[in-house]
Parts: sequence; structure tokens; C-alpha cells
Amino acid sequence: MATCRAVRMRLAPRGALQKFLRPVSALTPSAPVLVFDSGVGGLSVLAEIRALLPQAPIVYAADNAWHPYGQKSEHEIAARVPALLGRLAERYHPRIIVIACNTAATIALADVRAALDLPIVGTVPAVKPAALASVNRAIAVLGTAATVRQPYVDRLVAEFAPDCLVIRHGSPELVALAEAKLRGTPVPAEAIAAAVAPIFAQAGAERVDQIVLACTHFPLLRDELAAACPPGVALVDSGAGIARRTAFLTQGQPWPDLPGEGRKEGIAVFTANTPDLPLLTPALNGYGLTRIDLL
Repeated sequence: MATCRAVRMRLAPRGALQKFLRPVSALTPSAPVLVFDSGVGGLSVLAEIRALLPQAPIVYAADNAWHPYGQKSEHEIAARVPALLGRLAERYHPRIIVIACNTAATIALADVRAALDLPIVGTVPAVKPAALASVNRAIAVLGTAATVRQPYVDRLVAEFAPDCLVIRHGSPELVALAEAKLRGTPVPAEAIAAAVAPIFAQAGAERVDQIVLACTHFPLLRDELAAACPPGVALVDSGAGIARRTAFLTQGQPWPDLPGEGRKEGIAVFTANTPDLPLLTPALNGYGLTRIDLL
């Protein structure tokens, strides 16, 4: 059973970030990898990091008080995320922060890097590998509405998929379904099918052979999404690439002596004490998160 401890949080004005968001601490084996998302979707990235760095202590932070980010404005996200990550860094002294949220990374990554003297790994929609794998030169980018409309995605398409038909679709419904699945709620196949149907209703969609899962929630529904897509369509996400980057940036650093020690001490941090937290406990434990903090 996870334990729960309340911690007060106060977000600073965005203009004040440079004054205090530069935590300095000696790197010890217990310094965690901090994985951040608006909700529990980043657990899909955490699983990949665990596979490469099983000895890593983990703090997983979910801004569930503000979930979902895909329905917030760019200005709101750009103001909140650096301040929130700064408070998390001050409290948990991570060795690296992984922003396991496409929406937060595409909007606020530069601000976070400017505010924190820590390695920051952002989540980039997997447009490049999808384009490289596409035989029909047609891919879809499936994410939140906020992510798929970002200029960042425009740049990825221009650089890595200039000769591809690229169909974009934002689906807040899939975010909610992924969260519900982790709470133990059955996911109706018809709801998944309805969420992805707009992709295949667009002109040229019959050529699509790669779908970029541009939201870290969506790999949690990989089996359901695969069943809802036409035969021959592959699902591509960036979780493994994020894990490899995290491993690269932390190579040579001290870790706990016993493999798995970090897993035993994994912490899940939430920004709101919502009624569904007890329902998430079994899923969190399955990812090695055995303690719950409230920020």
C-alpha cells in the first residue's frame, strides 16, 4: 500500500524563475531521475527508462491538478511548467528531468532549460522514425490538440517528412481513456475506434502506414489502438528514444549499489489529492512507485 504525504506548493511568477530555480546539490547515488507529465501518460516513458536503468531511483510527478494540458493555452503551460519543475527540483534534487509530455515539451522546454541548471530531456513526437519507415510516404500525427498545432511539429515535418502526406489529429478522448484504463476501468473498443476515425476520414488517409503517438498517454492504449487501425498501420512513439537519451546523459554517474533499490523507493508525486488516487495505486506499484506525495 502506498503511503501519502502532503507537501505545500507555491508557484512563483514566471519572471522570478531565474532568481531561485537553480538548485545546486552534490550528485549522490540516491539522486533520482525525475519524470514529469500532466497525468499518468508518462508512465509509458518511465517503463522504457526502467528497462535501460533498472537501478535508477525514480520520482514520477503528475500535475493532475491541471490535467489535461492539451486543453490549456500555450501561455498558461509556458508559465506553469518551469515554475512547477523548479519546485520539484528544489524538493527532490534530481540528477536529470525528463519531460514525458509532448504538450509541455513542445511549448515550455526552452523555458525550463533556461530556468534550471540540470539536464532536461524533452519528448519529441516521433516524426523522423515514422517518416523513415513509411513506404507509402503518408503518416499521421496523433496527439493532443495543443501538440499537433505547435510550430515545433511544423519544423519536424519540414525537416524529416517533407515528401510525406502528414495528417494531424488531436484527441482529448484518448487521454481520458488512457487515464481510465490505469484506474482499472474497461476501455470500450468503440470509444477507441471513434477517437481515431477522423484520421482515416481525411483525404489520402488510405495511404497512411505509420501513426505517430504524439502523446505519452497513447502507448498505454497501444493494443486497443492497433485493433482500431487498418491492417498494415504501425504505431510509433518516442519512449525508447527518450530512455536512450536519459541513459546517455547519466552514463558514468553513481547509482545505488543494489539493482532494483531505486524501484523500491520510487515516488509518485501529484499536485492534487483527487478521489481517484487510491484507484491508481495498483498501477503505480506496477511501475515501482510505492510512495505517494502530494505537492
